[in-house]
Amino acid sequence: MTLSTLIIESSHIGWGTATALVVEFGIRVALVLVLLARRGISPETRVTWIILILALPVIGVFIYLMVGETKFGRTRIRRHREILQTVEECNCHADTTPGVSALHEIRRHQRQLALLAEQVSKSGPLRGNDIRLLGDTTLTAHQIIEDIDASTDSCHLLFYIWLDDSIGTAVGEALIRAAQRGVACRVLVDAVGSRGFLKSKLARNMRKGGVHVVAALPANPIRALFSRIDLRNHRKLVIIDDRIAWTGSQNMADASFAPKPKYAPWVDCAIRLTGPVVKEIQILFIEDWFLDTDDLLIDHLNRECPKPEGTMVAQVVATGPNFFTEAATQLVQACIQSASAELVLTTPYFVPDASSIMNLAVAARRGVQVDLVVPHRNDSKLVALASRRGAATLRVVAGVLVVASPKSPAQPPRTASLSPRPWP
Repeated sequence: MTLSTLIIESSHIGWGTATALVVEFGIRVALVLVLLARRGISPETRVTWIILILALPVIGVFIYLMVGETKFGRTRIRRHREILQTVEECNCHADTTPGVSALHEIRRHQRQLALLAEQVSKSGPLRGNDIRLLGDTTLTAHQIIEDIDASTDSCHLLFYIWLDDSIGTAVGEALIRAAQRGVACRVLVDAVGSRGFLKSKLARNMRKGGVHVVAALPANPIRALFSRIDLRNHRKLVIIDDRIAWTGSQNMADASFAPKPKYAPWVDCAIRLTGPVVKEIQILFIEDWFLDTDDLLIDHLNRECPKPEGTMVAQVVATGPNFFTEAATQLVQACIQSASAELVLTTPYFVPDASSIMNLAVAARRGVQVDLVVPHRNDSKLVALASRRGAATLRVVAGVLVVASPKSPAQPPRTASLSPRPWP
């Protein structure tokens, strides 16, 4: 190889590298401009993405393209638009039934919150509901099994995590018994959260027994090119015979939770509902079922709203990547701002933004008793650090009472007895 040839080849490599660098820098600049023009994200999020893109060449761009945009997939967006249009055309929301809407019965400030909540999923406040709160995982599972065993028409279940442990197996066997009686049993579970269950013997037996088991939001490398695979379905819903519904934070799993036993027992809450609000929870299941099966379940949409069975007013607020999610955030902030005497927040993942910290602090400063309940140990180290920092800030600036839930039911919760501080 001659010296001139080497010089020519080196110059080619140099120009190629320079061109690649210019293109990569141009992509970063373009993404920064997109972020500056993008609506619906907080200033903190916008600045974080810009710093990441500019500070990490190639990697920052890759991370943003993977998880920065809410890519839901064209087919899903089309189906979601289709099912929402069908629900609207059917005029099947519960508040269209005479005597069910509670919008004009609630107080003025509550009405404003209800109207804001209705923007999220088109569901208004409903009267005549009976609601029972349960905080014991085993008791909740037994009650759900009793409702399934008493079913005569349909059992619809949607869960993020379903394990083939004692509770998951017991509920699965109850569904098999129901299916053998002629009850239509449909189970929708998240493809990632319930990956082990979908491959299990329990799932195979349920399918053989007549239970329709479907994976929601299938995830694989090819799908990742067109939609975000980190967008998961975290709902936990049970609807029995269009007249009983369950929802809450509990997955279909034992409190010992086999994937993360060192954080056991997992303390979850569930509510059992009867009354008109069940129709709204059924609509949510139908929408999600349609996205992954193309099965509309139009007969359930057109069924009559359940009759009032209690005295409680309830409203369903459903969020997701294809909903007006900003309204949900606005709703939480509005609820904090409207508190007049007591405000209790309980969440496993407390990662507040600046506006949440400010609103909670202002509430405590103006005399509202603000209590924050967080886990004693968190299964996410990053979330735990952010949670402690946010809680510490609230303790210092506003005297918010922070309660760490106990390691086990026998232990008392740890508390920091702080009362709201007066303005300096």
